[in-house]
Amino acid sequence: MILREFLYVDTDKVRAMLAQLDGGIAEEERETSKQEKKYTVGPRSVAQHLQVTGGERYTQKSLGDAIFPMLESALESEGLLRDISEEVTDSARWASGDLPQIAPPGSLVRITAMGSLFDARYAASVFEAFATVAIGLQGIGVDLSPTAKKATPGKGKAGHQGSRPSKRGQADSERQLEDSIPDFQGAGVDGESLRAVIRMARGVFAPGLHINLSPVDAENILIGSRLQEGRQYLDTEADILFARYGTEPQEWTLVGSVGSYGPKDTTLPEFSFVDPDGAVNRRSFADGLNGLMRHLGGMGVVDLPQHPGFSVIPLAVYRAIPRNTGIVIRPE
Repeated sequence: MILREFLYVDTDKVRAMLAQLDGGIAEEERETSKQEKKYTVGPRSVAQHLQVTGGERYTQKSLGDAIFPMLESALESEGLLRDISEEVTDSARWASGDLPQIAPPGSLVRITAMGSLFDARYAASVFEAFATVAIGLQGIGVDLSPTAKKATPGKGKAGHQGSRPSKRGQADSERQLEDSIPDFQGAGVDGESLRAVIRMARGVFAPGLHINLSPVDAENILIGSRLQEGRQYLDTEADILFARYGTEPQEWTLVGSVGSYGPKDTTLPEFSFVDPDGAVNRRSFADGLNGLMRHLGGMGVVDLPQHPGFSVIPLAVYRAIPRNTGIVIRPE
C-alpha cells in the first residue's frame, strides 16, 4: 500500500470519472434493524398492546483522500491509465520522438519524476522582500554593493530609494506583480532589473502554481502542469507552499491527461486573412493567430508547451511517503 501526501487533487474531475466507471460514488452507509412484538391483555376487543423496538446505525463516509486512490485503481484495472515514468526518463525516447504515440493527447498517464514548483507570485514576493531588506540595510549604513567598504551602522543615507509610486489613477486590480518591488540599488542588482525579471516570469509562466517535471538532464525537456486554484489541498498561500516544499527538485508523481505536445514546426506563418473581396476570412485569421502563438511558444516566451515537452491536465499531484525501515546506510 502506498501512503500518499497530496499536494493537489481535482476532486470534481475525480468524482466525475468515478461516476462514469462505477455509476456513482458511495457517500454514506446506513444500517437499520426493526423488531415488532404484539401481545394482548384480556379479550382482544377490549385491549391490545403493540410494542415496536428497533435500531438504526448511520455513518456518513467522508471519502476525502480515498477517492483518488479509488479512481487510480479503477483506471488501472480498466487499462485506461498508463504509467510512463520509465519512458520519460529514457533519453532515447525523447530523441526518437515516439512519446506522442506512446501517450497521445487525451490519454491518462502517471509520471513519477524529479520536478519543482514555480509561481511567479512567489518570485515577486521574494524580490519585494529582498529589495525591502536592502533598503533597510542601506538606511543604517550597510552597503550591499560588492565593492563597497564596510560602513558604520547609522551613518548611511537612504537616498531616494523606497517604494515605487503608483501610476496616477491606477487601481489595485490593475497593478502587476512587479509593481510591488521598490526601487533600490545594491548587491549588483536594482529594482528595475528585478521588475524586468518578474515581467518575464509572468509571461513565460502565467501567475499560478506550476509543477515542472524534468525527467532527464536535457535542458530543453520539460513536462509542465498548471494546478488550478480552488481544488482540494491547493488552498494555501504561495509563500506557505514554498516554505513547506522549497524550490529544489524532488520526486513528485503527476497523474492526469496529456494536454498537448510542443509543436516541432514553429516557423512564423504568413498572417493573411483578408479575401480578395475584402471580407475577413475567419478561419485564416484563427489559423494565422494560432500559428503566431505556436511561434512564440517555440521561442519559450509564452505559457505553452515547448518542443519536445508536453503539458498535463492534472487530476492529482502527490509524493509517496517513504517507509522507515530502520536501516541506516552510511557512506564509505
